[in-house]
Amino acid sequence: MNTMYKITTDNTADLPYSFYKENDIDFLFLTYTLEDKQYTLENELPVAEFYDRMRNGSMPTTSQYNAEDAAGLWEPYLKQGMDILHIAFSSGLSGSYNSARLAAEELREKYPERKIVVVDTLSASLGEGMLVWYAARMKKEGKTMDEVASWLEENKLHLCHVFTVNDLFHLYRGGRVSKATAILGTMINIKPMLHVDNEGHLINLSKVRGRKHSIIKLVDMMDERIGSYKDKNPIMMISHGDCADEAETLKQEVLKRYPGTEILINHVGATIGAHSGPGTMALFFMGEYR
Repeated sequence: MNTMYKITTDNTADLPYSFYKENDIDFLFLTYTLEDKQYTLENELPVAEFYDRMRNGSMPTTSQYNAEDAAGLWEPYLKQGMDILHIAFSSGLSGSYNSARLAAEELREKYPERKIVVVDTLSASLGEGMLVWYAARMKKEGKTMDEVASWLEENKLHLCHVFTVNDLFHLYRGGRVSKATAILGTMINIKPMLHVDNEGHLINLSKVRGRKHSIIKLVDMMDERIGSYKDKNPIMMISHGDCADEAETLKQEVLKRYPGTEILINHVGATIGAHSGPGTMALFFMGEYR
């Protein structure tokens, strides 16, 4: 059995780039266009500047990678005799998973002795990132690629995402709420509470009035879902759309109920932030159900 394998993912996992380097993980980049200029890994904007432009009215668009991009990342490792475990952005939110799947099919014909596994995480942002984190930890523990892939498939629907946004108009642009809801909600300071469902789609669950209440509600939503997983979370994660102070507030609220938990905080990257907007706040953890 080949024990040499490479873990890859997408930049939509929103982990710190230092994590990828420390754990020898490569990622595919979903590009974005802002003010008629396309941004890639080589020239991406600083996060604060990206969100400032959005606050000032710029509306970015995003593009998935294609099968050729995925094949280009993987083939050098296949030539070295390594297998590939790709942990992909939700198929419910992007076609990038399908691009990765097509690349894998083509490369399996070219390298029949190699194994390529593409996992549809049905997750986004640090939801996808947490699954990458678990995979990296298991690899360090000596788990085979098959063992890691099987764990991901068995546990991915226990990876819970609960989040809120500060500006309803970004959800309106993405077809998540009506224009009337966006206008009325903004007028009366309504904050939607959302999650990612078992098909990997963004679902609007409820709403609260006021930002502070929405942050507390995220922890309440975690309490509802965590169940028997209360002591099975070596790490929880928080991602935010350029609102680090509020992310720290959310962290402290989590620690009040789950003291001693390791919590990783990172920004929502531009690919996802283009659709969720500045002020997005998301909490990720393992639970009984999504």
